[in-house]
Amino acid sequence: MENGLSIFALGGLNEIGKNMYAIECGEDIVLIDCGNKFPDESLLGIDLIIPDISYLIENKERVRALIVTHGHEDHIGGVPFFLKKINVPVYATRFTLGLIEIKLKEHRYLRESELIEIHSDSTVQIGDMDISFFQVNHSIPDCLGIVFNTPEGTIVHTGDFKFDWTPANDERPEIHKMAEVGNKGVLLLLSESTNAERPGYTPSEQMVGKNLEQLFIRANRKVFVSTFASNVSRIQQVVEASQKTNRKLALLGRSMVNVVKVARERGYLNIPKGMLIEARDMKEFPPEMVTVLCTGSQGEAMAALSRLSTGNYRDAEILPEDTVILAAGPIPGNEKNVTRIVDNLYKLGAHVIYGSGSSSGMHVSGHGYQEDLRLMLTLMKPKYFVPIHGEYRMLHHHRLLAESVGVEEENTFILKNGDVVDIENSVARSTRSIPSGNTYIDGVDIGNMEFVLRDRKQISEDGMLMIIIPMNKQEEKVLTNPEFISRGFVDQNFSELRKGMNRITLETINELHEANRYSWNTLKKQIKRSIAKYVKDRTKKEPMIIPILLDI
Repeated sequence: MENGLSIFALGGLNEIGKNMYAIECGEDIVLIDCGNKFPDESLLGIDLIIPDISYLIENKERVRALIVTHGHEDHIGGVPFFLKKINVPVYATRFTLGLIEIKLKEHRYLRESELIEIHSDSTVQIGDMDISFFQVNHSIPDCLGIVFNTPEGTIVHTGDFKFDWTPANDERPEIHKMAEVGNKGVLLLLSESTNAERPGYTPSEQMVGKNLEQLFIRANRKVFVSTFASNVSRIQQVVEASQKTNRKLALLGRSMVNVVKVARERGYLNIPKGMLIEARDMKEFPPEMVTVLCTGSQGEAMAALSRLSTGNYRDAEILPEDTVILAAGPIPGNEKNVTRIVDNLYKLGAHVIYGSGSSSGMHVSGHGYQEDLRLMLTLMKPKYFVPIHGEYRMLHHHRLLAESVGVEEENTFILKNGDVVDIENSVARSTRSIPSGNTYIDGVDIGNMEFVLRDRKQISEDGMLMIIIPMNKQEEKVLTNPEFISRGFVDQNFSELRKGMNRITLETINELHEANRYSWNTLKKQIKRSIAKYVKDRTKKEPMIIPILLDI
C-alpha cells in the first residue's frame, strides 16, 4: 500500500520453518527474520528451502532493514542468500549476530554486510516506524520480541517465546515491558503458535539441569549428550554436570564447535579452563572422566550421533555401558530417523535416555504451551490477532485461545504465506495476496527447480533408459542398431524388451524419413513418444527416456 500499513509473511505460516515476516508502512518495508527449513524425503537432492523473495526484489528500493529475533536456523538460515539479493542493514542481538557472521563468512559475504547490534533497550527509527524491543525466553540466548509503533497503531511480533521464571541462563522475560506495551494499546499481535495444542505451562529449563546431574553421577563410563548446538543453556548444564563429576568435555560436529566458540567469545557460555579436550585425545583419559557433546539429536544422517551409532566416527566410538542422552525432542517428521539411531545405540550396548518432555526429563520445549500463549495475549490485549509460526492446526488452536481472552472471532486472521493484512484508519482487512512460495537450494543452484525435481522423482521411481543411435546426418540413415542402456529401470527379461524397442525405434525413423520429417529434434521427440508408449504397455513403468543421436 502506498499509504496505510500492511503485514504479510513469506514463510512461517501453515508450516514450521523458513520464517519471514514483513511490516510495510507507507514507502518502507521492514523484514522480521529470514530462515530456512530442511527438505523432506520427497525433495531429492535439495539442501535447504528458503522463502521466495520475488516480491521483495521487485520492491527492493523500499526494503529498509532486516530485524532478526533470535539465532535459530529457521530464523537466520536464509540471511546470506537474502543479502546477496537485497543488501540492507541487519539488526540483531550480540549472540545472534555471532551466528549470522559465521554464515556470512562461509558465503564470503561478511565484508559486504552491515550488521547492527541491538538489545532489549534499543530503539530504531525507520521511516514512520518507531521500533523497540522486549526480552523473551526461548531455547537460545538473546531473544527479542519487537514493537512497531506506526501512525496506524502498534504492531507487536513476539518472536519465539515461553515464560520461564527460573531460566538456566538468567534471561528472564521482561513481563513489565510487555504489560506496558499492552496498556498503551496494541492494534495487532503476531504471536508464535508452535505449542498451541499443548495444555498448561512449559516446564522450566532448571528441571533438565537437575536430571542431567543425576544421570552423570550414576554413569560408570563415557557420557554422550546430543542436543541442538544452539541450545547454549543446555550446553552450560552439561558443562556444570561434567564439572561436578570431574569429567573432561569433547565436542563433535561442526555446528557444535562453531556455536560453542561464539558463545564463549561473547560471554554466554562458561567452560572451566582445561575442561575442553580434542576428540582424538579422549583415549588418554579413563572413560568415567569423559563427556562428549555432539550434534545429531534429530537423526541427521551425516551428523555426529548418527555416525557414532554406526561406528563410523574416526575419533570417537560408543562402547557397551556408555551412556547416551538425547537432550532434545524430535521435531515432527524426524521421529523415524531418531528411532533408527536409538536402535543402533542399543545394539552397541549403550544405556540410552531419549524421548521428549517429562518422559525422559532431558528436554523441555523452548516454545510456550497454551497458558504461556494465553498470558502473552492477556498482556498485549490486541484488537487484531495473527497467529504465526505453526502448521494450520496450531494456528487454529491459537485462535481459540485468543477468543478465550476476549479477541473477537472476526478479528483473528489465519493466513497463508503471501496473504496480506491491510490496515487503514486502524481497521484491518485481508483481501489480497502477493507472490510467495519456496526457493530451493541445491549445491550452488538456487531457484524454483520444479522441473529438476520432477525429473529426479521420475528417475527415482521408474529409472532411466538411454537410446544411443549412431547416424549419418548428411545421408539421413542409421548406421547400426541402437544401443539401449538401462539404469534403475528393468533387470530381468531386458533382452526381449530390447528387441521390441529396437524395432520400434527403426520403424519410427523410417516413417519420419518417408514423411520427409527428418529433423533431429522431431526424431528425438517421436522416438521418445513411441518408446514410452511401448515400454509402458509392456512393463507398466514410465522411465525417463533420453534419445541420443550420434552423428558419425
